[in-house]
Amino acid sequence: MTSPLAVAYYRVSTKRQGRSGLGLEAQREAVERFAKDQGYTLISEFTEVETGKGSDAMETRPQLAAAVRDAKLRNCPVLVAKLDRLSRDVHFVSGLMRTRVPFIVTELGPDADPFMLHIYAALAEKEAKVISERTKNALAAAKARGTKLGNPNGAAHLKGLGNENAVDALKAGAQERAEGLSGIIASIRVEGITSANGIANALNTRHIATPRGGQWTARSVLNVLNRLSA
Repeated sequence: MTSPLAVAYYRVSTKRQGRSGLGLEAQREAVERFAKDQGYTLISEFTEVETGKGSDAMETRPQLAAAVRDAKLRNCPVLVAKLDRLSRDVHFVSGLMRTRVPFIVTELGPDADPFMLHIYAALAEKEAKVISERTKNALAAAKARGTKLGNPNGAAHLKGLGNENAVDALKAGAQERAEGLSGIIASIRVEGITSANGIANALNTRHIATPRGGQWTARSVLNVLNRLSA
């Protein structure tokens, strides 16, 4: 029996990540593992290198458009490692569903239909807006109290010392770790757990450690959500 065909789509968020392969290897590994487990034959792959924010339009995603065309031509699905590699914008995801090309998000499994993808995208978009607004309000309140914002030993300090490469690596690594958790956090929210404290407890119950190998707290969850909404 001939195995079904599939097209692979990958997206990295910056040119630096595209050149270094940061994040790309993990996506490719996830897609290839899923294809093998489900019996798909990958016939082509498309890799997008661009900034995720403000790029939710097909005209700014030529590789995604090419993947859709190829999948239509071969009458097969497009495999994506994570939903955020497509978009966290529900309208953009809805537009992709209207192309009539099946999209399979490997971290969500083979049974995640278009309706489920809409739900996950809507939750991610709503959470991003809420977190962004809360962060802005908290920073404004802190500034009004005269609090000096920023970490004196953080990225700005390192950059001032001329360590721009180290700063970029720190930011890229933190962003990749946050994106790696996006699907898990989305699945927790679908269960009705939406508070930062609740998400932290759910992650700890699932024995998922923080990037530093510790226990999750509401603050560490908010740090991840802030990165995902940036």
